[in-house]
Amino acid sequence: MRIIGLAMAVVLALPAAAQADDVLNRGTRLWVNPDSSTRAAAANLHGQDRANALKLATVPSATWLTKGTPQQARHEAFTLGLRSNLKGETPVLAAYNIPGRDCSQYSAGGAANTREYKAWINGVADGLGFFKAVVILEPDGIALPPADCGGTPEQQAARVRQMNFAVDKLQSLPRTAVYIDAGHSAWHAVGTIAARLLANGIDEADGFFLNVSNYRTNQDLTRYGTMIAKCIAYIDGGGGPNDCANQYWPPADADAWYASHVTTPQSALTHFVIDTSRNGQGPWTPPPNTYSDPQDWCNPPRRGLGDRPTTKDTGSPLIDAKLWVKVPGESDGQCDRGTGTGVDPARGNTADPAAGAWFPQQAVELVTLANPPLR
Repeated sequence: MRIIGLAMAVVLALPAAAQADDVLNRGTRLWVNPDSSTRAAAANLHGQDRANALKLATVPSATWLTKGTPQQARHEAFTLGLRSNLKGETPVLAAYNIPGRDCSQYSAGGAANTREYKAWINGVADGLGFFKAVVILEPDGIALPPADCGGTPEQQAARVRQMNFAVDKLQSLPRTAVYIDAGHSAWHAVGTIAARLLANGIDEADGFFLNVSNYRTNQDLTRYGTMIAKCIAYIDGGGGPNDCANQYWPPADADAWYASHVTTPQSALTHFVIDTSRNGQGPWTPPPNTYSDPQDWCNPPRRGLGDRPTTKDTGSPLIDAKLWVKVPGESDGQCDRGTGTGVDPARGNTADPAAGAWFPQQAVELVTLANPPLR
């Protein structure tokens, strides 16, 4: 009974679902999880590696919910909501359990089927209840769906239903902001991802997210996200997604197209958040003609931390926050640049840690090459 009493002391029952500016506004304080995976990694490290992990653990980053029964998901979400809200802070949760996630690649897993997934989402929603929280819903869930990796039409249709269910369920909570996946600026064309967002519930979500687990620059992400927001408005007005100017057009031509085709005021455009955790040095350019599959997204060398998480200086009125969603220092997977050897030739032909495991060598690079520097 005591924990329920504490919960009621820090939440306010509201009659309607949250809007993004109720949760992420210029005064929002983001929560640092004292039991983060970064701090857990530090317990098994020594010397400078430990110091790096502890330094990273002081910066707000997302807590990933990736498995478990509905009851376990409820307990975890409730605990995170209670502990953060008691401090007057807002947690960022990455919900990552959709069936067939990551196209069964490095981060394969997820719920076994739609029924299990719905039950799991219900558990997360029940746990969050009236707590204030931000949910980053299913990284790669829209940008890397079954249709893009050999899945059947039935699997693709199920993915869309799963995403819409999750958006509706979480968005119905009175103090939860929900953002859905739009990949990053060097991937899908603007019109392609805008159409996918509309099919997967963007009209009900608070917005979309960019660059989770990637390394694109703030400038490119801001431009890409703004174009997506304008393309969504164009489609909503009856236009075709393939008509939208995209990020591969000459910039002046793209700007002119949107100026002449989209009259929606900026205040009515869809908002977004960007993951700045590892984009301080921008994308990696692999040596030419070296790797059959460079995998520039997978543990690229000599990258740096990007801007610290904030809701204040975001660079655009459409950007609700800069966040650290992908936890810096955790591996992207066991990359081999297409060699089939199981070792990474871009990192001295050693085996990278499994996806999500701590990667000391990468953590050193991220801290050393942070832009701006990590204080």
